Amino acid sequence: MKLRDDLKRTDQLLQLTKDFSSRFLSVIDKLAADKVVKPHAPIPLPDEGFGGVTTLEKFRQRYGDQLTAASGPRYWGFVTGGVTPAALMGDWIAAATDLNAADRDSAAFNIETETIALLKSLFNLPEHFLGAFVTGATMANFTGLAIGREWLGKQHGVDIAKDGMAALSSLKVLSCTPHSSIGKSLSMLGLGRNNLVKLPALPQREAVDIAALEQYLEAHKGQPFIYIANAGTVNTVDFDDLAAVAALKKKYDFWLHVDAAFGGFAACSADYSHLLQGWELADSITVDAHKWLNVPYDAAMIFSAHPDLQVEVFQNAGAAYLGDPAAHFNFINYVPENSRRQRALPAWFSLLAYGKDGYRQIVENNVQLAQQLGALIAQDKHFKLLAPVRLCVVCFTLDVPEAQQEMAVNQFLQELNASGLTCMTRTVYQGKHAIRAALVNWRTATKDVQLVYEKMKELVIGKQVYA
Repeated sequence: MKLRDDLKRTDQLLQLTKDFSSRFLSVIDKLAADKVVKPHAPIPLPDEGFGGVTTLEKFRQRYGDQLTAASGPRYWGFVTGGVTPAALMGDWIAAATDLNAADRDSAAFNIETETIALLKSLFNLPEHFLGAFVTGATMANFTGLAIGREWLGKQHGVDIAKDGMAALSSLKVLSCTPHSSIGKSLSMLGLGRNNLVKLPALPQREAVDIAALEQYLEAHKGQPFIYIANAGTVNTVDFDDLAAVAALKKKYDFWLHVDAAFGGFAACSADYSHLLQGWELADSITVDAHKWLNVPYDAAMIFSAHPDLQVEVFQNAGAAYLGDPAAHFNFINYVPENSRRQRALPAWFSLLAYGKDGYRQIVENNVQLAQQLGALIAQDKHFKLLAPVRLCVVCFTLDVPEAQQEMAVNQFLQELNASGLTCMTRTVYQGKHAIRAALVNWRTATKDVQLVYEKMKELVIGKQVYA
C-alpha cells in the first residue's frame, strides 16, 4: 500500500518538499509576479496511487512553470503580504501537528489565546476585547456584523439568534466607502445589500463626512444602526475620523464596526498610529493577518467588545460532545467555523521572531516605498497621481484624455502585468479609471520600486494610445 510505503520514508518526503520549497524561495525575486496560465487536461484519479515522490514530480511537471511570486517583493495587486521565514516555520508545524483549534484541551487553544494577547499588544487594543482567528477579513467582517445584528435585535426587543430576521425588519447599515466584503456579509446575514446606506465622503476623499453622518443620525434619532467605519480603504488607504465617530457613538448609541483589514497595522508605527485614535471604543474590529502581518493565507482576526452577544450568535447549543458553552470558553462558540486550522501558530512564530520593532520596520518601510513610487509618478508627465499616498497604496492613472482613459488604463495594465515584473490591479476612483499598487510585502525594497517605475516608463513612452 502506497500510504504505508510513504510512512516509512516520511523523512525523505519532507526533505524533498523542503528542497522544492527552498528552490522556489531562492528564485522568488526572478519569478513573474503574475501570469495568465492555461489549465491542463484533467488528470484521472489513479486506482492505486503514485506515492509521495512521484506525486511531487507530477506536481512539478504540471504546475511548476505556473507558480508565480504572489508572495514576492513586486506583487502589488491584492493587498497581499509575503510569508516571513518564521511564519513559514509556524505554518509547516501547524500542518505537521494538525492540531484541532476547536479542542479546548489541546495546545492549539493555548497558542491561539497567547497569540491574540500578542496581537492586542501589537495593536495597543484594550484588554477587554475578545479576539479570535477566522479565515480572512470577509469572515471577520461577517462575524462583527453578525454580533451587531444581534445588538440591533436587542434594541427592538428581539432575539435574532433565536427568532431570525423574520422577527425584525427595516434595519439599516451605514458606511461611506465599504469594502466589497461588506455587501457580501450583509447578503449572507439576511440584512440585505440594499439596506446599506452609503454616506457622503469628504471632498476628494474616501473618508466619511462627519457632519453628514451626524445629520443622518439626528434625522433618525432613537433608531439603532450599525455604522461600518473604514480604517484603510482599498483605493487610497483613507481613514474615517474614528475619534469623531466614537464621539457620535456616545451621543447616538449605534454599533460601531471598524474595518481595519490592513489599516490596523498603522498602530505599529508612532508616525501613523494617530489614524486609529478612537478605535478602542469600537464594538467590533476586523484586522487581516495575511496582509500586513505577512503570514500565509488564510487568516484574520475579529476583535469584539461584546463576547456575551457573540456567544449568543455562534454557540454550538445542544452538542454535548462539544461541551457546555456556558461552562467552558471555547473559540468555536464565538466564530462561524467549528473546524478550525491552527491559524494562530504562523502568527505566533512571526510575532515572537520579529517583535514590535520588526513590524514597525515592515510598516514604515512599505509606506516609505509607496511614497517613493508616488513621488516618481507625480513628477512624470505620463501619469497622474489621484490621491495622496497615505500609507501603502498608490492610486494613479494615465494622463490621457478622459475618452481614452479606460482603454489606455486597461492596455497599460495588461502589458505591465504581462511583463511579469510586477502585478497591479485596476480600479475606479472619483469616477476615473485608475490603477492601484499595494505595497505590504516584507521583501520589497527601493530597487523594486525603481525597477517597476522604469518598466512603467518604458511602456508609456512612444505609445500613441498613451500620448
